[in-house]
Formats: sequence, structure tokens, C-alpha cells
Amino acid sequence: MVEAVGDPVAEGREAVRRKAWEDAYQLLSSVSGTLAADDLRGLAEAAFWSGRQDEALAARERAFKAYLDEGDRLQAADIALRLALDYFPMGNLPLFRGWLAKGERLLEEEPESLEHGRAAVVRAVQAGEIMGKFDEAIADTQRAFEIAKRFSDANLQALALVIQGRSLVYKGELDAGLALLDEASTSALTGELDAFSSTLVYCMTITGAQGVGDFDRARQWTEAANRWCDIERTRGFPGACRVHRSEILWLGGEWDEAEREAIDACSELEAYNAFTTAAGYYQIGEIRRRRGDFYAAEEAYRKAHDLGREPQPGQALLRLAQGKAGEAAAALGRSLGDDGKDPLARARRLPAQVDVSLAIGDVEMAKAAATELEELTDRFRVGGERTPLLDGALQVSLARIAAAEEDWPAAEAAARAALAVWARVGAPYEAAEARVALGMAYEHKGDRKGAYAEYEAAKATFERLGAVLDAQRTMELLGETAATHRTFVFTDIVDSTKLLDALGPEKWKKVLDRHDELLSKAIRQQGGDVIKHTGDGFFAAFDTAPAAVEAAVRIQRSLEDEIFAVRIGIHSGEALERGSDYTGRGVNVAARIGALAGTGEILVSTESLDGASIPYSLSEPRNAELKGFTEAVPIASVGYRGIE
Repeated sequence: MVEAVGDPVAEGREAVRRKAWEDAYQLLSSVSGTLAADDLRGLAEAAFWSGRQDEALAARERAFKAYLDEGDRLQAADIALRLALDYFPMGNLPLFRGWLAKGERLLEEEPESLEHGRAAVVRAVQAGEIMGKFDEAIADTQRAFEIAKRFSDANLQALALVIQGRSLVYKGELDAGLALLDEASTSALTGELDAFSSTLVYCMTITGAQGVGDFDRARQWTEAANRWCDIERTRGFPGACRVHRSEILWLGGEWDEAEREAIDACSELEAYNAFTTAAGYYQIGEIRRRRGDFYAAEEAYRKAHDLGREPQPGQALLRLAQGKAGEAAAALGRSLGDDGKDPLARARRLPAQVDVSLAIGDVEMAKAAATELEELTDRFRVGGERTPLLDGALQVSLARIAAAEEDWPAAEAAARAALAVWARVGAPYEAAEARVALGMAYEHKGDRKGAYAEYEAAKATFERLGAVLDAQRTMELLGETAATHRTFVFTDIVDSTKLLDALGPEKWKKVLDRHDELLSKAIRQQGGDVIKHTGDGFFAAFDTAPAAVEAAVRIQRSLEDEIFAVRIGIHSGEALERGSDYTGRGVNVAARIGALAGTGEILVSTESLDGASIPYSLSEPRNAELKGFTEAVPIASVGYRGIE
């Protein structure tokens, strides 16, 4: 809290000038009287850039009325247009349109001014980004740019250029469009623009470059935008910088860091920009799907969908991995029927259409999707060259179709082309996929040595990334045992949050220490391995189900006099060993069973005990629907009480 030693309004104005947003907010919001319109505008900016979106909107709306009361129609119109741009990324299109209309009405009888140029920019956003009318958007931005030149306004010039560039990119005029994006972002780089304009310019440039797969351009502007975010030290909008950085990290194979960036960005950005937040959640879903954590991926895709982002093709590929090829085909069919306004979005979904079509045995549909993808790949070229995002995916699709038709020379040629694209870009996962396709072509030509070299290289990449299912499939191609069979146990303290609140941090730490001591002792006494802590519990692995059940019983009995209780889930199954950790279906099933257990309960999948003998009764089995899994899993409760 800033302590004002003089006039808080004057000091607040000075803080706004210095971009000391937190100080400005504290000073101006502390004024008990009525603020003038200009000071309300300053308060709105301070609230916006210090992470208080709702208060920023309220202050802008107050500023709008104050300008009207002061008879300043131009400034009132300017505020209305800014409110439209505030509501657009939030996904609130009625308020976007309403404020745009209000701003334009105020300008109708005014002589041409800078505000008329800003209205043209907002109209261009409506025409291009919402309605897909790119020629209209270009006409609006051309008018805005001419007005900006007449009034020597760098912010409006840059916004007009970046929106015009995006529209040209969507029309397939990539060289002209990307050149305008670069020009606009250079203005942000040199410090000519205010914070709001810089943010919009950087975001639109990066998403435009990424959308067409110009990864080098996207990577370089992402680095520049992140430097700008760090220098400005603002809250809220910089989350967009982190989403873009996450996408670059993900492509480069830095999945752990990419997921952390995306999670942090979504937390910071959600109140400001629904569209970019949705992109962040989709990114999280993609990482988790490729790692085989289907439940967590599903949750991320759901959040993206709730925020207005079509969760395809990722969700369809998740359904395919779950063995639901029919559902995957239906989801993609709906999606491809709805994206006519965005050919680039369509191009990114067509490779999944190829995979799903091949999975259901419809080679002709796969070939039709590949043909359309090739047409779009040739349409969206940069400097006369195909972009890696589209061409790399196209070549892998062609390799898979050729393999399905047993045309192994064609499969080899396409796989080689795909590998060259993804290696040049520095995309390890996609390169590994191409290596698998190339290895299969070699193997069917009789070149087993060449095939195994490609499989080994792909497996190493998949294992490093944590792409569990891909690693398992590649190990099968190598003739290796893809997974180990063990019994997995998950424990969790019941109502841990309530206990923490009731006991306080110091006493809670003692409870956790006691918990760790008792549980680790019981697990190790039965030959189990403590794999890791999972929040307020343990993840452990045993060689046999009876040993796991015995450890679980000893845990529950040791806790009878404690102030905390645990729930336990047990399942035997296949999992991929990654160093000292395990991942895969067997682990996920055990975790889901543990989440279903009640206080002091031990739940076990009945298949884990097939042929095994335990000295405890079991409840009547029931079928459990586990999130992320197609088939129900029969489970039973272990009756350990009263038996010694």
C-alpha cells in the first residue's frame, strides 16, 4: 500500500506516467471523492496492468460516462472502442459489438479524427477475426492506417498493419502478410508503442506465424515478446507471452517446461483473454495425451472447450488412443464441417483425419484428407516454400497411407521427406514419428538393420519425452518387452485440507512426518518400493498383489489410533518403467481406484487377485467406471477389520 504524503490524485497521475501500475492503482483508488474522466482512465489502466480486470472494466465504464458528462464525445468514443477491445478476447461478443456501436455512433457527427481510425481497427477485428470477411478487414485497416499517418500515431499504424497482415495470411497471401506482421512487431520492439498496442501486436504476430508453421519467425518473436513482458513487469496480459513460449517449448521437446509455462499462463490470463487461455489449456491437453495421461488430458481439453476453443484434433486422437475410433471419426467429422472460415485450422486437423480413417480401415477417406491437406500446403507457402507445420504433417500422412497400401517405396520416400522437415525445424517428437514410418518401410524391404536403427532412435526420443504409448509401440516393433507387470498402490490422506486448516502448518507437518514413517515402514516390510510422494500420499509398487494387499492392511491397522485416515487403491497391470518411476495404463487404473476408496478403505481390482490367495474377505465385486477408460473395472473392498 502506497502512503500518499501529498495529493493522491497528483501522485497517482505521476505513477501512471511512470507506468508504476500498482502504485497508481493504490493512489487513485484511495480517493474518496469523484475522479475526473482522465483520472478514471488512468485508474482503469493501473487496474488493468496490475491484474484487476473487473475493476479496470468498471473504471473504464465510469470514465466513459464522465467524458460524456464533460461533453467530450471524442474521448468517450475512444473509451467505448477500448472497452470493445477489452471484451473481444474475453469472448463476450455482445458487449464487444455493443461498445463498438456506441463508439461509432458518437463519432458520426464529429470531424475525422484519430478516434475514427481506431473505430476502423475495431471494425477490422470484427470483420476478420469474427466473421472471416478478410477483404472487409483489409479495407478497414487501410483506412485506419491512412488516418494514423495523418495524425502521426505509431500505435494505430502498428495495429492497422498487424490486423491487415493477419487477414492477408488467412487469405493465403503469406509473404505479404508476414512482412506486415514483422513490420508491426518491429515497432513494438523499438519501444514506439504503448503497452496495450505492443501486447496485441506481439500476440497477433506470433499466432499468425505459428498458425502457418513458420516456426523460426514465431520463435524469434516469442523471445522478443518475453523480453518485453519481463521489462514491463505487468500482470495479466503477459500470460499470453507464456502461452506462446509454451508452444515453442513443446515443439522443441521441452515438455515439462512447456506444461509449467502453460499452467502458469492459464492461471494468470483467464480473466483477460479467454481465447489465449483456451489455447493454453489445449496445449496442456496435447502434452498429457502424448504422455498417456488420458484423464488429465481430457480435463484440459474440456477446459479449452468451455472457453470456446474447439478441442480438435487432440480430443479425437485421445479417443483413438482409448480405442474409440468411431467416436474419434465422428468428432473430427463435426469439427471439419465447422471450420470453413479458417483453412489453416482445417489443415491442422486433416492429419488426424488420415490417422482415424486408417484406423477404421477407410483408406479412401484417408487419401481424400491427404489430397486436401496437400492443396492447402501448396496454398500456404512462405517465400515459395512449403511451411514445415503443414508439409511435415503431410509427408507423415502420405507415408502412413502408402504403408496401408503396402507401397513401401512411396512410404520410404514420404517418411524421408518428413524426417528432413522435422529435423530441420528441431521438432523431436515429430521426427521420431517419421523415423518409425521410415523404419517400417526399411523392414518391409528386408533391411532389418536399417529399420532397427530408426526404431532405436525413435524409442530413445519417445522415452526422453515421456511419450509412453509411442515408446511402447516402438519397443514392440523392436521385439522388446514394452512394459513390466507389477502391482501398484496409491494412498491418500482423507480430508487433508480440512486437517491442515484445523491443525495449522506446524502441527500438520508433524502429522505428515508420522504418516510418512508409518506408511513407508509397512510398504518396505512387504517388499514394496516407494516410488514417490503424491501430494498427501504415496505411490508404491510391489511384485505381487498379495504383498500389496498385506502392506495396505498393515497401513490401515497402524493408523487406528491416529488423527488422520487414508484411502488406498490397488491394481496389477502393465506399465512402462522410466528410471525409478512408472507410467502407463496400470498406474493410471490404480490411481483412479484409489480416488474411489472411502475413509479407511482398501479397494482392489478383482483381476489383480485372480489366482492369488489372501487371508482377508472381499466385498461383492462392483463395476467401477474410471475416468479416461472405456471399459468398467471390477473392484472390491478388502475386509481387514477384526482379522489378525
